[in-house]
Parts: sequence; C-alpha cells; structure tokens
Amino acid sequence: MIQYLFLRKGRFVSRPNRFVILMEMDGAVVKAHMPNPGRMRELLFPGVTLYAAPHAKPGSRTAWRIVGVEREGEPVPLDTARANDTAAWLVEHQKIPGWEDYRVLRREVPMGDSRFDLLLGNESVQFPVEVKSCTLFGRRGAMFPDAVTARGRKHVLHLGEIGKAGGRAGLLVLVQWDRARWFLPDYHTDPEFAEAFRTAAPHIDWKAAALRWTPDFTVPESVRLLPSPLSVLDREAGNRGDYLLVLRLDHEETIAVGRLGAVRFPAGWYVYTGSAKKNLDQRIARHRRLRKGMHWHIDYFRQQAEWVGCIPIRAADDLEHDLARAVSAISDWSIPGFGCTDCRCPSHLFGFHENPLHLPAFVQIEEDFEINRLEQFMDIK
Repeated sequence: MIQYLFLRKGRFVSRPNRFVILMEMDGAVVKAHMPNPGRMRELLFPGVTLYAAPHAKPGSRTAWRIVGVEREGEPVPLDTARANDTAAWLVEHQKIPGWEDYRVLRREVPMGDSRFDLLLGNESVQFPVEVKSCTLFGRRGAMFPDAVTARGRKHVLHLGEIGKAGGRAGLLVLVQWDRARWFLPDYHTDPEFAEAFRTAAPHIDWKAAALRWTPDFTVPESVRLLPSPLSVLDREAGNRGDYLLVLRLDHEETIAVGRLGAVRFPAGWYVYTGSAKKNLDQRIARHRRLRKGMHWHIDYFRQQAEWVGCIPIRAADDLEHDLARAVSAISDWSIPGFGCTDCRCPSHLFGFHENPLHLPAFVQIEEDFEINRLEQFMDIK
C-alpha cells in the first residue's frame, strides 16, 4: 500500500486556521494544506517534525500537504483522506482480528440518510462499516473525537439501529498510536458522541485497532485490538466535573472584584480553574455570556477579558484543587485570593505571557486529567 511516492520533513511553525499549516523547510517558512480539521493541540507544537507530500491537486493554493507528525519519535498519520484506504488494506490483508473472513465489496455505501465508508461481506453476509481515525492519546489511552462531530454521532446511532433491528453493522476506529492499550469515546469534548457510542456499542461489531506505522507511512507494521472499559465511561461521563477557562486581557486593567475590591490584572492570558457538581455545560455557557448577574469573582473579570476557550474535564471526583495546583506550577503569575474563598488554595486564577493552549506543559495537564488519570480505574496491563 504505497500511499505517498515522495515525502519531505519539515518543522511546525504555526496553524493560522484549521486547514493551513506554516512549516519550516530548508530554512524557509512555507504554507501547507492540513487535511485533518481536528484540534491536534496535543501533537502540533513549534518545532515538531512534520511529514509533507507534494500537493497533487492541479491549481492547489499550497505546494505541500501535511500527512503526518512525529510524537516521541513515532510517526503519526494525519491524512484523514487516507483512513479508508488504510481500513480497506487491513481488511483485504486479514489484519483485523475477527474480520479475516470478509473482503471489501464497495466503498461510500449509501443507506437511508447515511453514507458509510465501507461495505464488507462474504458469501453469507454483508454489512456497512464506518471508519474513524483517532489521533488523541495519552501515555496508554486513546480517545475519539478530539472535536465535536455531529456526523460521527449520527453514523454511530444509525449503526446501532441496524444492529438492534437484527442486522449487522461495524465501526472501525484506527488508533494511530501503537503504545495505546485502551480506547474510550472522548466524553469530555463530545458527550453526545460518547452517549451514542455507549448506546450503540452492544449492538454493533466495533473495533479499535492500534497501529504502528513505518516512517514512510507505507504500511502499518502491527495491528492490535484495544479494549474499551465502558465501566469507566459509566463512572466518569456526565454533566459534572471541572473546567479550565482560558481568557485574554489585551491591556493592564484594574477591576473591582466583589469583596476583593480593586484588583490589578496585568495584560496576558489567564486560566481560571472551576468546578460544577452538576450542570457543567450550563456553567461553562454562563461564563461565556457577558450579560448576567455578578456572583463569582470570575464574573467581574469576565466583563473585561476576551473569551479564548474552555476545557471541560468531566469526572465523578472533585479535581478543582488538584487542577489549580497543577496550573499554578506552570503559570507566570497568579491573582491572590481569586476564586478560592471557600477553600485553602492561594488562587484559582493564573496568568501567562503566552497562550497556554499552545504550551506543552499546559497541554500535558489537560492530558493527565482527561486521559492519564483514568488508568487508576482500569485493570489493563
């Protein structure tokens, strides 16, 4: 399976938008197309090695197309357009345990109001398969998706309906990380997809396959099916937990903050650590609004600070104070007494000279609390 006739390496510089990458190649910064619209903040840091192929489309605005990235020395494919090619190759070469007796009959198979990626079958049965490429992983865990996917949710529910009606339907998640040992839907980022997966999983033939790739992305060197400990999903997923609210103040400001009084805030980016024992989504939506009653310290600061984003961390346990300690350890400054009148933490608001969403240390905190901490609830070697 030769996917690319020619590859060049470059270094990641920035990502102006979802589909454009700036990379350094031969001492010059060049523009490249990014075919994967996922967030990939966990992979794309300044200086990491990128793999690029010449853009084959006539009249393309960019000469290069990003097809992969290195993480800890391992090549990770990013070209989602090739995921179906990979899945078909794995099926045809009997690399997917449990599907050795099937072959690919067709691609892009319309069924009702859905279009599934593959139709597998043999002499006695045919069934649709949806293919997903997973590039969100921690030390040993993998999760999908890394951004909300209404289309993915729709397909999973449709597959579940086929299974409930007595038919057969398949879901193949290509986990592009050989070190993964388990897979779960990303209930932090897309709880609706996670709920759809939990509902449909008992009725479909789903598989999460961890792949190890050659550096030229020619063929997966190994394939291993991953378990999905749904009991952990049942324990942790829900509309409750903690969050990391990211805001920006473009100039120094003195703000009256309730009983704290007048507080000086330096210009920069800020991370506020908060929690909600219930209605987490509604709490985050409230922080985004400007028109509201002033109740918490963060409400006063939010009136002057620009919304950058919010990272929900859904959990059965209260992690707010652990999060505050972790963020405090990497921050450039903090606002004493802010948001912590009901606890012993020195602060729950932390300042940064750079956007923390692009800092490896901050992304590591996100990974640890969203993915790596789940290891304690699993019995997987």
